[in-house]
Amino acid sequence: MNPWPLAYRALTGAAAPLVRLYLDARCRRGKEDRERLGERFGIASAARPAAPLVWVHAASVGEAQSVLALIERILAERPGLELLMTTGTVASARLLAGRLPPRARHQFVPVDLPRAVERFLDHWRPDLAIWVESELWPNLVLATRRRGVPMLLVNGRLSARTLARWQGLPGLARGLARPVLDAFALCLAQDAVQAERFRRLGARAAASVGDLKMAAPPLDADPAALAALRRQIGARAVWLAASTHAGEEEIAADAHRRIAGEHPGLLTIIAPRHPVRGAEIAETLRARGLRVARRGVGPQPAGVVDGGETIAADTDIYLADTLGELGLFFRLAGIAFIGGSLVMKGGHNPFEAARLGCVVLHGPDMTNCAAMAGALAEGGAALTVGDGESLAAAVARLLADPVERAARADAALRIAGSGSAALDAVLGRLAPWLDALAPVAAPFPAVCRRRLGGGAARGADARS
Repeated sequence: MNPWPLAYRALTGAAAPLVRLYLDARCRRGKEDRERLGERFGIASAARPAAPLVWVHAASVGEAQSVLALIERILAERPGLELLMTTGTVASARLLAGRLPPRARHQFVPVDLPRAVERFLDHWRPDLAIWVESELWPNLVLATRRRGVPMLLVNGRLSARTLARWQGLPGLARGLARPVLDAFALCLAQDAVQAERFRRLGARAAASVGDLKMAAPPLDADPAALAALRRQIGARAVWLAASTHAGEEEIAADAHRRIAGEHPGLLTIIAPRHPVRGAEIAETLRARGLRVARRGVGPQPAGVVDGGETIAADTDIYLADTLGELGLFFRLAGIAFIGGSLVMKGGHNPFEAARLGCVVLHGPDMTNCAAMAGALAEGGAALTVGDGESLAAAVARLLADPVERAARADAALRIAGSGSAALDAVLGRLAPWLDALAPVAAPFPAVCRRRLGGGAARGADARS
């Protein structure tokens, strides 16, 4: 008998008092929703619907956005199904509050404590579980499997660094990672490289049919907010540093100074990946002598952000420290640097910018979205920069050459618009398990409903 899952279960059970203290501390820092903290311990805040229930788990904002189109298609094509979406962050809960379609509801995922997991599963009793990308909690996965719930992994991602860590601990990899991955009847990775990594750790039926992030719809923008910001910006030259991490805001600020020498009146928009850092970032930028306006300052009513501080004629940096508004800033900028790529965080989804007509700039580390970055580079839609100096040079060149800027933006739109095949392919691979719960209500010509062959299909049949 494999002792590792039992040992993990015992250790996490003993750690319950410490986990509660940890979550209380996160509440004080605004990283947990105190009013919904019970959900983190498996105490549901909504009733389970009577219909068959598909449970989709995504870690945070990026994963949740990547799977929204999949959720919409599943529910639109199969009206007999209901859906539960779980995530682990306050930011993702706020995003989903206005984005989930009818017959879908959100809960925070339970912490990976045995009692919390059992409460969660006792209440929701999912008929099918779909996990997104890479957040795999051993107690939650293995308890779901013990209950006979089919589990599928979509858009799986496993970095080379993570694989090396697991392989550096061969006993732990065989004892814990292998049974967790083996619990999934199907493992669909973002690309062939990721699929091979999952296979090496013990995933069965690992394959790649495309990255769901390539198939997501364009990000929304509030028309009134967009019009208001356009009036404030006027004819000024503008560019965006999106989803930045610590260190990249300073790089963008240095780039602003360099570019402004060639383009007086330049406005740089910085949208940090974690808006909670807004006050800290603003202080850092102001200490460099830059005039900063913060969008996240001022009244924050439910739904649309009030607008924060106004962009004045002498504003250097507009700090977009709000949630769920990247679509607004991509539409304003036309040139977008993708954060997480200069500080070795793997980069973020460049198609979000490309779908909204931006020329894409990024650093050398785009491992989280390698296929998308490669497609944009091959099509002439993206430029790779290595530091603040090359970032400034690339932005200045694009601002000075509207012909090049338009050509690269058109290429970005074309390439990003070609990703819908990934969604059809993923739906086709999920079809055996979805069919077992509810048939497709009517023909959908765009949907690829190709059946699985071999063991995966037999696995689905055995669970129906």
